[in-house]
Amino acid sequence: MAIPPRTPVVVGVGELTHRGEGVVDPIDLAAEAARRALQDASATIGHRIDTVATPGILLTSRDNPASRIAEAAGLAPNHRISCPVGGNTPQYLVEELGRRIWRGVSDAVLVVGAESGASARKVTSGGALMEPKSVAAQDESLGDTRPGLSPAEMRAGLHWPHEVYPIFESAIAARAGRTFDEQRRWLGNLMAPFTLEASRHSEQAWFPRARSADELSAVSPDNRMVGEPYPKLLNSIIAVDMAAAFVILAAETAEELGVPRHRWVFPWTSATCNDVYFPVQRPELGRSAGIRAAGEAVLAASGLHVDDVTWFDFYSCFPSAVEAAIDAFDLDPADARGFTVTGGLPYHGGPGNNYVSHSIVEMVRRCRSEPGGVGLVSGLGWYITKHSLGLWSATPPPTGWQTPDMVQAQSAIDATALEVAPPADASGQATIDGYTVVHDRDQGPSWVPVFARLSDGRRVVARNDDAQVAMAMSEEMFVGQQVSVRHADGHVEFELL
Repeated sequence: MAIPPRTPVVVGVGELTHRGEGVVDPIDLAAEAARRALQDASATIGHRIDTVATPGILLTSRDNPASRIAEAAGLAPNHRISCPVGGNTPQYLVEELGRRIWRGVSDAVLVVGAESGASARKVTSGGALMEPKSVAAQDESLGDTRPGLSPAEMRAGLHWPHEVYPIFESAIAARAGRTFDEQRRWLGNLMAPFTLEASRHSEQAWFPRARSADELSAVSPDNRMVGEPYPKLLNSIIAVDMAAAFVILAAETAEELGVPRHRWVFPWTSATCNDVYFPVQRPELGRSAGIRAAGEAVLAASGLHVDDVTWFDFYSCFPSAVEAAIDAFDLDPADARGFTVTGGLPYHGGPGNNYVSHSIVEMVRRCRSEPGGVGLVSGLGWYITKHSLGLWSATPPPTGWQTPDMVQAQSAIDATALEVAPPADASGQATIDGYTVVHDRDQGPSWVPVFARLSDGRRVVARNDDAQVAMAMSEEMFVGQQVSVRHADGHVEFELL
């Protein structure tokens, strides 16, 4: 079949994991990943790169990182794009920059990112690894810049993913009729195959070691509890030194530059959709209308059913994100195809906003090795909030490059948002919809944040700081139980009834 000349096609991929004794800067890591991606194309293409785009660097942030990476890699793009927080960013950039290629605005783009979290930990000051030189350029911005949590959630003391994702997990466990202990054992079985996949990537995975379900779920000094029901080995690990990059060209540009056809992999279709933006307003915790809508859209646009997908890589910062995707696609948690091509963020390593660049790199390799296969990549930002999904294959897209219009689906999701009671109105009895018990590293159960619903249907986010309450709520399942809430010192507190 003839390939439309402006069809986006990935022609080069590259990645690296640094495990050396010294420290490395994320810009240097990213520049090396870019060089590897350019070389992987098996043709001279660097001079044609007109756009460099990078996901935001988190732990060792740099101003104008796209410009810094371009300079370090010896590139001179016309457009340099640096993005805000969002683990969906690499797949989102495939969609947005793919559109630019399709419209003839761009011919050749490099998506590249890195994190040096492990190096940052080696620097006793906790600051920058080194003082970067100034750059004159000012990068463009592309992506949703809203914060991940609402004032109601932050007033209750929620600030970090490891405090929020287990709240989703409690709702998932309660729907299945499981206690925290039972859910933890179930999660060990879900995530053990991820560790097996990581063990197959000895050069890239941060933890290339297969672990049993019991190893993942049993709480021990080496696997301390973080937030019920997640011990350490069920949490994403961001303190890694990793980089990944991929190059997208217009098909006619790839032909012009002489990129061999066996290097070509096509992003068939891509779609982005959010859940109700703030977790406190979602009608169902631990489920994702956004993943379901975007997933249905990409499959329909390519004329596929989920059974036609050969490989999946579901964003896996925490198990509840994986479970939300499994639920959204109506898949069996024991599906023999598995849900990762890398090992996932807890075991491959979770380099901030750039993990999906690594999953795309590996998906491209899978597609090259089996040209008739189709891979599905999902990217996720904030708290099961922002979703970008895409289909990939070395076979040209049968329906052409597609970016489905998600406006109607997004409006329908947004319309389901629950009202949040202001602190002054948060009083009386409420029913717990989700919660976790946050553990202190040394003292154990420490405090408890809950999402609860008042009798009038409004949501509240409340907390309790009594260690005895925390202990009690870690031993039984309290989702669905009644608590008493009241306004206190600018936030909402709860007591068990």
